[in-house]
Amino acid sequence: MTKLYLTYDDVLLLPNYSEVTPSRTDLEDKIPIIASPMDTVCEKEMALALGKLGGYGIIHRNLPIVKQADQIAWVLKQKVNCGAAVGVGPDFEERVKALINAGAKEICVDSAHGHTKHVIEAIRRIKTFHPGVEIIAGNVATYEGAKDLFNAGADVVKVGMGPGSICTTRIMSGMGVPQLTAVIDCVRAAKKYKKKIIADGGIKTSGDIVKALAAGADSVMLGSLLAGTDEAPGKLVTIKGKKFKTYRGMGSSAAMKLGSASRYGQEKAAKKFVSEGVEGLVEYQGKLAEVVFQLIGGLRSGMAYLGAKNLRELKQKAKFIQISPAAWAESKPHSLYEQK
Repeated sequence: MTKLYLTYDDVLLLPNYSEVTPSRTDLEDKIPIIASPMDTVCEKEMALALGKLGGYGIIHRNLPIVKQADQIAWVLKQKVNCGAAVGVGPDFEERVKALINAGAKEICVDSAHGHTKHVIEAIRRIKTFHPGVEIIAGNVATYEGAKDLFNAGADVVKVGMGPGSICTTRIMSGMGVPQLTAVIDCVRAAKKYKKKIIADGGIKTSGDIVKALAAGADSVMLGSLLAGTDEAPGKLVTIKGKKFKTYRGMGSSAAMKLGSASRYGQEKAAKKFVSEGVEGLVEYQGKLAEVVFQLIGGLRSGMAYLGAKNLRELKQKAKFIQISPAAWAESKPHSLYEQK
C-alpha cells in the first residue's frame, strides 16, 4: 500500500502566468455541469432549466416507467436534450424501451457499484438492440472498472464511490477511493478508449469543479449544490423562519423503497434495506440560474489563474500540489467574527 490516494481538499492548483481574464474564457456555449439522477435533484423542471443554461440533466429512475418517459418527452419537446437513468433490476428492458420510444438518446445505467456483471451485461444489451443510443454508465472508482465499462460499450463513465455528502457507502461497507485519485485513474482509461468521464460526487465548491476538470474529467455531476434550488423536486421546508429543501441519497431507505434498491443490489429485499445514504435538508438557494452563475464564475476564475482560455488548456496547464491540513484551514475564511 504505497500509493497515496487523495481527494479535492488534499490539493490546490498552482497559478500560472496568465493573459486571460475570467470574462475571456471560452466554454463553447456549454457548461460542464450535470444534474445527478436523484429523486430530490433532477426531474423535468431541473433538466429543462439546466439544459437551457448549457448544462445537462439526467432524470432519476424512482419514477414509474410511464411518468419518467413522459418527463423525457416533455423536456425534449422543448428542444432541450436530457438523459434518463435506469437500473439493472427486473424492469430494466421495459424501462429502456419506453424511454427510447419517448425520444431519449442517452441512457444512464446507474448503479452504486458499476464494475459488475449485471451492469456490463446491461450496457451490452442496450448497445446490441439500440446501437444509436449513447450510454452513460457507473459508478466506478478504478482504472479497471472504467476500462471494463468502456470495453462493454459505455460512451461515458461516471466516477465516484462514496464521496457524496449524503452517501454512507464508505462508512457502511469500508469500500471506496478518494475522489481526486479515482478521477485521475479513470481518466487514464478514458484517454485510452477516447471516451469521456463524469466526476460524480464530492463537489462542495466551484473550486472543486476546477480541480475535477483539471484532473481530466469532462464534466461534473452535482447533487447537493443543486438540491436547494427552486427547480429541484425536493420539498420546501421552513424552520424558524429559514427555508430549506429536502435532500436524500438514493441509498437512503426512503429512496430505496421507491425504486432505487437495485442500484445497491437490494431489489430482492422483502421488508428491510441496508441503507447506504442519509436524508436531510439543504439551505434553500432560489433560482437555479443564480447558483449556476456563481459556480461557473468560480470555474472561469480558476481558468484565468491558470492562463487557460478553454477547458482543454485547463487540463494541459494544471499542476496539483499536495497540501497539509493547516494549509487547507488557511485556505478558508478565518479570524473573523460572524456578523448576525
